[in-house]
Amino acid sequence: MKKVLIANRGEIAVRIARACADYGVQSVAVYANADIDALHARMADEAYGLDGDRPADTYLNIAKLLEVARRSGADAVHPGYGFLSENQAFAQAVIDAGMAWIGPSPATIAQLGDKVQARKIALKVGAPLVVGTTDPVNDASEVLAFAEQHGLPIIIKAAFGGGGRGMKIAWRMDEVEELFASAVREAVTAFGRGECFVEQFLDKPRHIEAQVLADTHGNVVVLGTRDCSLQRRNQKLVEEAPAPFLTDAQRERIHTSARDICAAAGYTSAGTVEFLLSQSGAISFLEVNTRLQVEHPVTEQTTGVDLVVEQLRVADGLPLSITQTPAPQGHSIEFRINAEDVGRGFLPTPGPVLRFEAPSGPGVRLDTGVQTGSVVPGTFDSLMAKLIVTGATREQALSRARRALREFQIEGVASVLPFHRAVIEHPHFVGADGFKVHTRWIESDFAAPLAEAIQAQARSAPQPDGSLLRTAIEIDGRRVLLGLPAVLLQGLANASGASAQAAAPEAVVDATAVASPIAGNLQSWKVSEGDMVQEGAVIAVMEAMKMEMQVLAHCRGRITLAAQVGTAQALGGVIARIA
Repeated sequence: MKKVLIANRGEIAVRIARACADYGVQSVAVYANADIDALHARMADEAYGLDGDRPADTYLNIAKLLEVARRSGADAVHPGYGFLSENQAFAQAVIDAGMAWIGPSPATIAQLGDKVQARKIALKVGAPLVVGTTDPVNDASEVLAFAEQHGLPIIIKAAFGGGGRGMKIAWRMDEVEELFASAVREAVTAFGRGECFVEQFLDKPRHIEAQVLADTHGNVVVLGTRDCSLQRRNQKLVEEAPAPFLTDAQRERIHTSARDICAAAGYTSAGTVEFLLSQSGAISFLEVNTRLQVEHPVTEQTTGVDLVVEQLRVADGLPLSITQTPAPQGHSIEFRINAEDVGRGFLPTPGPVLRFEAPSGPGVRLDTGVQTGSVVPGTFDSLMAKLIVTGATREQALSRARRALREFQIEGVASVLPFHRAVIEHPHFVGADGFKVHTRWIESDFAAPLAEAIQAQARSAPQPDGSLLRTAIEIDGRRVLLGLPAVLLQGLANASGASAQAAAPEAVVDATAVASPIAGNLQSWKVSEGDMVQEGAVIAVMEAMKMEMQVLAHCRGRITLAAQVGTAQALGGVIARIA
């Protein structure tokens, strides 16, 4: 290969562009309208616009991506993670267009990317499993029937998804129907397909995964384990390698199962096999992610293997540079730096990044998609960067992490830094008396300590310096840079701000107003004009950064709707009134 199209955005697109440079091939970025000046568009050798704002019109649009590949002369495509990375049709379309697909084959994606089929393969090779539906369910009634037969809690999961999207846990029968509908909507938004299946949910398990590499020469290698138990709403926040506090027998069972599953599926490229580890010590296969993982850097730091370069080698027909499981070198912890307000229930906070000062020093790595001056769009996920801290031991990694997190400063958008600073001080995570973290630990055990640890984050305004500023523009679909005097851009910004202020949504001025809890889209109304609603009832569903959030009635009364389904709402804007 000579030129790789990166069919993604943000920090992973930057990461892939760097790997391409290291491997000696050119890189081509693509961008939605809001990403024209994003770091990934500037990092690649070339960048082309996708002419759209929504995921469906940009990073999920196969026709547009293939047209950019053709136009740019790319001979290979790397999908990154999320979006179309586990889409069999996209992989096949790339191959049919005469380009190399940097990932497992379409047939393997179909087998393992379909969570139901992956369960069947896991059963065949003897991997441990919890009870689940054999095939995707057709409607909510089948979910209810499963819950009645096997008991609660249950988990509803997107059959063609990953990364926590389209995943809902039901603890009560009366919430099953709405959770199923929500899982389907999220799955369609994030992956373009809404099929879901159901499993028994293991309460308070750990989330353990194995990193696998495989080539076209028959080599299948497990590089080690990771612990990804620190999650909120099924979204990982902290990951580490190797997974701590495992017995040798547990680690070997995970390695063997992961290797056997991938070998049975004829796997190639990088992939991850995920497991749940119950409090009793039992292991249960969860799923296979047929792509690069967000948390791959901790494995790279503890093995010395560049996973993206290995993907490029495999796509070029070369053998893996490593053929046996390496002994881990030290310990590495990754902190996802999301644009979310910890003090407001981790609500997404899109907007301009006014200050982004990252830490450095021994053992510190930063994979980022933003910098000072970047804008975090509200139409995509909230991940801005990943802080990866490595030490000779887990204790040294934690010590370095405390220092690095103190140094990290972000202003303009809220971030999860207060959460990370608090969690690495908690004895349940530090593990002095045993590792007590599980996948619901943040909500169940850490809510009160986190609330006490959160501090108000300062906001500051940007200060123009009067110098020549460069901005990105698009000419004939291709990104180019234009240099303009800062005073001119400041004048345009002021004019735009005045216009935006004049057109801002109505402010909350009385106790009857229902304010939008996030900046996002109004997904649906759960009530009709003039209905009587009870305090605490769900009246609407909003969506931001590919995640849904319920809007609750703040009082009892008759509701008047003030916003239409499908419209974008500002944080605090009035969407209804209850009199």
